[in-house]
Amino acid sequence: MFAGLPPFVLVHVLITFVAIFSGFVVIFGLFSSSRGDLWPAVFLFFTVLTNVTGFALFAGFTPAFFTGIVSSLVAVITILARFTFRMAGAWRPIYAAGAVVSLYLNVFVLITQSFLKVPSLHALAPHAPANPASPFAIVQALVLLAFVIAGFFAVKRFRPA
Repeated sequence: MFAGLPPFVLVHVLITFVAIFSGFVVIFGLFSSSRGDLWPAVFLFFTVLTNVTGFALFAGFTPAFFTGIVSSLVAVITILARFTFRMAGAWRPIYAAGAVVSLYLNVFVLITQSFLKVPSLHALAPHAPANPASPFAIVQALVLLAFVIAGFFAVKRFRPA
């Protein structure tokens, strides 16, 4: 699966997988009001690192570059909400929503890159993301719906002690 990737791209992909895995741990923690200390720090650190290494891979202003900018802004706000403002008052739902959006953006890029680079997925949607009726678009829509629902419950249920 990773054979033939340049070393920097491989490192970027591995960093992204750590960000996504730790992000799911954080999101499930939000559902149970688990404040956590380690996992949010790991998630946000690796999300920022994913963005930084991703910017090094871009060649010009592309949709991927724009996604990286949005992801970076969301990550900064989420980091401020969590670590500077300690989730006090309005910063609690901002943190919960920001964590979900940050994870969603990581997953969105993972799906996009998978459809572009994995031969079997690319064969299903050779013109992804341009074709709105493609399996790519359907998968992205379902994932977006799942994250909207997760975001709703994360904001509603996250009430750390």
